[in-house]
Amino acid sequence: MWESFLKTVETVNSTLNSYVWGWPTIILILGTGLLLTIRTGFLQVRKFGESLNTTIVPTFKSLGKKKQADGRVRSISQFEAFSTAISGTVGTGNIIGVVAAILTGGPGAVLWMWISAFFGMVTNYAENVLGLYFRKKDSKGNLSGGAFYYIAYGLKWKWLAYLASIFCILAAIGMSGVQTNKISGALSETYSRVTGSTENLEIVKLIIGIVVAGVAAAIIIGGIKRIGKVASMLVPFMSLLFIVLALIAIITHYYRIPEAFGLIFSKAFSFNAVGGGILGFTFATVIKKGMARGVFSNEAGLGSSVIAHSASETREPVKQGLWGVFEIFFDTFIICTLTALMFLTTYDATTLSPDMEDSVMSMSMFSTNFGGFGTATFSIILPLFAFTTIIAWSYYGEKAVEFFFGFMKEKNRKYPVTIFKVLYVILIAASATIHSQLVWDISDTCNGLMALPNLICLVALSGLVAKITKNYFDRKKGVKVEPMLSAYPEMNEEFKQDIMSGDEEMK
Repeated sequence: MWESFLKTVETVNSTLNSYVWGWPTIILILGTGLLLTIRTGFLQVRKFGESLNTTIVPTFKSLGKKKQADGRVRSISQFEAFSTAISGTVGTGNIIGVVAAILTGGPGAVLWMWISAFFGMVTNYAENVLGLYFRKKDSKGNLSGGAFYYIAYGLKWKWLAYLASIFCILAAIGMSGVQTNKISGALSETYSRVTGSTENLEIVKLIIGIVVAGVAAAIIIGGIKRIGKVASMLVPFMSLLFIVLALIAIITHYYRIPEAFGLIFSKAFSFNAVGGGILGFTFATVIKKGMARGVFSNEAGLGSSVIAHSASETREPVKQGLWGVFEIFFDTFIICTLTALMFLTTYDATTLSPDMEDSVMSMSMFSTNFGGFGTATFSIILPLFAFTTIIAWSYYGEKAVEFFFGFMKEKNRKYPVTIFKVLYVILIAASATIHSQLVWDISDTCNGLMALPNLICLVALSGLVAKITKNYFDRKKGVKVEPMLSAYPEMNEEFKQDIMSGDEEMK
């Protein structure tokens, strides 16, 4: 019966996915990024240096220091907001997702990841700017924002905002399902290699799922502050460990680096992905796999990470927007690129096949380069990548539930939120044993659905993004203009006073 149900789900999702990830969506993603790039004057290039100087550099200088704006607004630090956001984006998609894209779409899919990320940098920037500009606070001073907020209060299409919140809830469940599935797949593969047995693997996967669900529940109950703290500790560690190992593997096969880049560029516009083992993929397949995995990895256009950024202590929308530029750069141009080069320099592309299991090949990539140490390290890195994504998306789903039930009194909203958290944890455990490709496909569909209302709003409000951006940089130049910090006059005045009193300095 369970198998029959999954077969039905697979059929329905396949049909829906073909529409959600059709050419209209791909054109909308690229078109939105292109429009925002033009309207902001290629901000992701022109202000990239500033994005570093106003994000990572001052953050390292201020680690350990904690500020609070006179108790008027309860929030988390910029770095904790970034860490939560990056933990939601840096997940299994950066390793297994890239490998899956190459296996099913060929090396050319990597170039389309880069293209989507280039425009995604300014798309994510715009999401953060609008997220902070239209965010609201509750009676306790907690800040909340996201795509549904700027759709409802910026575009003023509340029906679309409610739809966006529903899609966000579905995407949160889909994203957590992929992460748990990959954790159970990777760890059960390790178990199989260590014991030399393939028996009872489904039971092992279920046990892993239950353990992951239990640990996640303990963190999720603590809310954004606990999520932010956990993410700010795990993200730097796991990212640095992966970067070091990937660089060692790539340098070891340095003589294959030109060939890897050659395949990425030559096969991006080829009607056959790669000769030999991977044949018959159309140009459309290469683009779709690259775009879908790229969006899955960096989430630019989904309107997801802005939910975490909106809880930041910063009063300047543009300053937090610049974190979004660096976020996409770090996620795709650093982590995903290292994965692609590590994979393509380790294996002969002509021997690869779309029938290969992505999680198995990802682990094999580490074990081939580093032996038993690589297997053990992969068994640590992947679960950490996946786990931080799970807890970040639990917060995104929670905020979507809060918005959807916004008509209820504030004290009563905790009931639907609690129900969501319980279901989220249960589904974490359940998804551990589902077939890998089905989980990927469901998550891709949910991501595509979530992106549509967000992208429509970004296009409609692109002029406002340009206006807020100009306002910020004009003030930095000393031009006397009224700060655009919030869409609501009372909050705009409050944030303005915070800046003037030194709670947030113009940097």
